[in-house]
Amino acid sequence: MPQPTFPPTPSPTPQHTAPLTPEVSVVVPVRNEQDNIRPLVEEIHAALEGVAEFEVIYVDDGSDDATPIRLVETMATHPRLRVLRHRTCCGQSTALVSAIRAARGQYIATLDGDGQNDPADIPALLVVARTEGGPTPLLVAGWRAQRNDTWFRRFSSIVANAIRARLLKDHTPDTGCGLKVFPRETFLTLPYFDHMHRFLPALFLRTGGRVQSVPVHHRPRTCGISKYGLHNRLWVGMVDLLGVRWLQARAKIPQVEPLQTFPGIGIGIDCSSDP
Repeated sequence: MPQPTFPPTPSPTPQHTAPLTPEVSVVVPVRNEQDNIRPLVEEIHAALEGVAEFEVIYVDDGSDDATPIRLVETMATHPRLRVLRHRTCCGQSTALVSAIRAARGQYIATLDGDGQNDPADIPALLVVARTEGGPTPLLVAGWRAQRNDTWFRRFSSIVANAIRARLLKDHTPDTGCGLKVFPRETFLTLPYFDHMHRFLPALFLRTGGRVQSVPVHHRPRTCGISKYGLHNRLWVGMVDLLGVRWLQARAKIPQVEPLQTFPGIGIGIDCSSDP
C-alpha cells in the first residue's frame, strides 16, 4: 500500500510551547487511529493545562492510513505535541520505549490512542505519584472498574488477568489499562521485550518498587477498530507470562549501605599485580 503523503507543515498558531524540562510526558502509541488524533490531543491539553508542565509524545507505529497526516496537522496548532514514527509496525511496547527514551519529563503518563482512556483522569494519578512516591519507585495504575467494551473483550481480559495474577502475584486488578503514571528513570531500568507493557506492575515490583491502583473512567470506542482479541491477549501472552515469571525468580534486590570506618582503623585494597 502506498505511503501517505505529508502536507507542508503550516505555521503554528500562538499557544503554549513545550517546556524544556516538563514534569510529565504524556506518551501515546498509535496505529491507524486517524480519527482519534486531534480530539484526544485536545483532551490531554485541557486536562493538564494549569495542573503541570507537560509535553505530549505520540509514536505512530507504522500506520498505513492518514494518521501521520493528522499528526502533522495537529502539531501545527499544538506546539507541546512531539511526534515520532516507526517506518514499520513494531508493536505497542516498542512504541512506548521509543517515546519514553525521547521524553524529558520526570513522570511518564501512558495513554491508549483509541480514546477509551479519559485524559481527565491523569491529574488524579499524578497527585498519587507526587504524594505517595519517594525513594521506592511507585507505579500508579488505572483501574477500569466499569468497562465499556464488548462482552468478548471483557471476558478475554478477565481470563488473562486471572491467569496473570495467579502466576505473577502483581496485586493489580487491571494491568491491561493503558492509563498509568510512573517515574521515567525507573522505566528505563526495566528489561525490554515485546509485550512488556502488559507486565509493567510485575516488572516494577521485581525492581523493589510499589504499585497502587486508582479507579479511572473507561469510554466506548467511537472511531476505528480494536487491534486486539483473545488470541493476542491470552495465547500469545502466555510465553511472555512465563518469561516474566522467570525474571521474577532470578531477581535480586540488594540492601545497599555505606561502609563506615572508625578512627585509627583503615581499610586497604591491594591493587598490586604481584602474586
